[in-house]
Amino acid sequence: MTSPKDAENFKALAGVTTATLTTILLKKGLRNVWIRGAFPITPAAQGKRIVGRAFTVRFVPAREDLATPESWSSPKSTRAAIEQMPAGCIAVVDANGVKDAGFWGDILCARMARRGVAALVSDGAVRDLAGVLSTGLAVWASGAAAPPSVAGLTFVDWQQPVGCGGVAVFPDDVIVADQDGAVLIPASLVDEVVGLAVEQERMEGWIMDEVHGGAALPGLYPLNAENKARYEASKKS
Repeated sequence: MTSPKDAENFKALAGVTTATLTTILLKKGLRNVWIRGAFPITPAAQGKRIVGRAFTVRFVPAREDLATPESWSSPKSTRAAIEQMPAGCIAVVDANGVKDAGFWGDILCARMARRGVAALVSDGAVRDLAGVLSTGLAVWASGAAAPPSVAGLTFVDWQQPVGCGGVAVFPDDVIVADQDGAVLIPASLVDEVVGLAVEQERMEGWIMDEVHGGAALPGLYPLNAENKARYEASKKS
């Protein structure tokens, strides 16, 4: 269940682009926050921005004695992981960037949608793409592949630190995903980042209005002292 504070923060972040977030995080010293290879591939992900706490899932490269179809029935499996995902979370699947095996398929996505999972984000490929598209689940991934996960990956566990698309993701970090991909906000920085990001969006909106009005960019973007004073005055009015 989403806490009142999370609900407030997530509502604010739903109005902030991932592009803005990467700039804010860069100013905080965090350069590696954009998950490489995760792009919106389902209708539910197109033209939308989704925010949620990360529920992490970890794969390692395939090892023949472990990566077998029989492993899907193990108590520690992708199927079991899905049953632990809380409503509103964003499942972040570390698929090692593997693109020639589908780490997830339509039945798994359908179950996630049924459980109220907000989105699936991964650096890997899904399989059964037509079925995945029909589930209504918002998915950010690198594409599609027909072979099953065990052809290229070994499932390990859930709710562990993972490296997805070259980004270190810990359980309960916040993920924001939109048309530009998925960005991580460390859990400890969420409150601070929300305030800075909302102000950045407001300021850039004012700058865009000035551009539409014919203003030149030097001194406007970024703001010099004169334009900053004008901007601050506009907030009061």
